Amino acid sequence: MKKFIETLKNCWKVEDLRQRLLITFLFTAIYRFGSFVVLPGINPGMLEKLQSQTSGGLMSLLDMFSGGAFSNASIFALGIMPYISASIVMQLLAVAVPYFQKMQREGESGRKKINWYTRILTVAILLFQAPSYLLNLKYQAAGALSSGISWTVFMIPATIILAAGSMFILWLGERITDKGVGNGISLIIMIGIIARLPQSFVQEVSSRLTAISGGGLIMFIVEIIILYAVVCASILLVQGTRKVPVQYAKRLVGNKQYGGARQYIPLKLFAANVMPIIFAQALMFIPLAIVKYNSENASWWVRDLMDNRSLLYNAIYVVLVIAFTYFYTAITLNPTQMAEDMKRNNGFIPGVKPGKDTAEYIDTVMSRITFPGSLFIAFIAIMPALAGLLNVQQSFSQFFGGTSLLILVGVVIDTLQQVESHLLMRHYDGLLNSGHTRQSGVSAY
Repeated sequence: MKKFIETLKNCWKVEDLRQRLLITFLFTAIYRFGSFVVLPGINPGMLEKLQSQTSGGLMSLLDMFSGGAFSNASIFALGIMPYISASIVMQLLAVAVPYFQKMQREGESGRKKINWYTRILTVAILLFQAPSYLLNLKYQAAGALSSGISWTVFMIPATIILAAGSMFILWLGERITDKGVGNGISLIIMIGIIARLPQSFVQEVSSRLTAISGGGLIMFIVEIIILYAVVCASILLVQGTRKVPVQYAKRLVGNKQYGGARQYIPLKLFAANVMPIIFAQALMFIPLAIVKYNSENASWWVRDLMDNRSLLYNAIYVVLVIAFTYFYTAITLNPTQMAEDMKRNNGFIPGVKPGKDTAEYIDTVMSRITFPGSLFIAFIAIMPALAGLLNVQQSFSQFFGGTSLLILVGVVIDTLQQVESHLLMRHYDGLLNSGHTRQSGVSAY
């Protein structure tokens, strides 16, 4: 505790770091304030049904990512998720479409063009999602609109306001990245998620001490132990950059002939990091937009797809996470390029011929180690549903795994790393006993 207080004092002593921390705090405070600014013409006292709708299922997860703005009918109700979806689409296009592949290789100018296309796509997604949200708001809280205003007239300016609100959040995130500490967009998502933690924690404690879920204090302690274990596993995943020994790699492919010194090949156990979960989660949000956030009149399988604790939802979720793990690993690691780089630098794998054989060898090894990695990522992804089997409250179970926990872990590690870099450059002690944090690999969306 003494070291932590001393570190905070050091942060305040460094002028540049102090300014960045204050800017980060100011912009995140603006974001939180905007989450409670209700759309013009809406009476916040008439939103009980909307808030009840977002208390469970996939809607609760969407409300968590927006920091509660979704259930508040706020100007920030759609949050940053449309931009994340657009970024994912652009990443896929950069792999599949030659035009975007060429653009990606153009360096800084190509990156600016891709960012411009991403923003255009974000606006297009917003113009589709905003009317869907407003139609659901009309269905859930028809009496919330001020008298004398028709919903038809209201939806046009409200759509513009919702789209502008999401783009303003994007602007805030970029300003935090440029002038603050950490990745702004990821930090905004983290603030929205963590804002729900105190209330969820209190609800879970209350439910355990009453007859709602039972179990008492002992069961709550068991929950905390499980949560601690999952957090440790998530840190392993986020920081999971491990070189694979050649000896182990050869055992994976069945080649027992080995002679020579111990060497390593630059492969990772979790090469895709958290991206497969983010990709899969974005696809699982699609049914919400299709049924305009209202599943009461939908078929049973649509209702199951909107329930993140249902068997159908989690089965599809696991398949998507595993598929995206292989896909993202394939587009980020090119065995042919790695083999060429090794040959050009006079590197080799003992017992394997340089060139094509090395590329095939690396591809085989990567396929073998990606499978257990994908299962581990899938397990973290469905932990909230598994926590539900222990009667953990819906809101608190979201912190047991999935996208929310990985974002929290990744953003905290990245932010600490940036703070430490400022401190160490000025010869102050870092935040950890080791004096440094490792690169987490969680990047901007």
